[in-house]
Amino acid sequence: MTVRKLRLKRAWSQEQLAQFSGLSIRTIQRIERGQKAGLESLKSLAAVFEVELDELLKEKDMSNSDTYNDEETRIIEHVQDIKGFYSHLINYAVVVLGLFLLNFLVSPGYYWAWWAALGWGIGVISHGLSVFEVYSFFGADWEKKQIEKRLGRKL
Repeated sequence: MTVRKLRLKRAWSQEQLAQFSGLSIRTIQRIERGQKAGLESLKSLAAVFEVELDELLKEKDMSNSDTYNDEETRIIEHVQDIKGFYSHLINYAVVVLGLFLLNFLVSPGYYWAWWAALGWGIGVISHGLSVFEVYSFFGADWEKKQIEKRLGRKL
């Protein structure tokens, strides 16, 4: 069982696991993403989860695709894409608000911040349309066809 699954089974957050194990949150995140963990980190996690070190050592060499099936991996990637979009949207809103504030303070006669909002706004809209699959010029079907084509397989 992976560190992530063990953590979720106990309904712990990454912060709680970091506190219980004495590891940093960043280390927990890296281990859950499949990066290699040091022996001391694995010993600490094994003690917290009350499992044998061998169980975690076996997982150290396993890739993420071995841990999750294809459907789970696809869903996890999609949720990460949605999270990335919302992060992009929040950054856009904060920066554009700051630009309008700066524009108002520096040159209230001409609102140049509209140009930045418009340019970046097109990017945010494009990102949202892509993530929520409103259009799919280069979606999974296109990608699959290209892979099959380059591998010389028939669809």
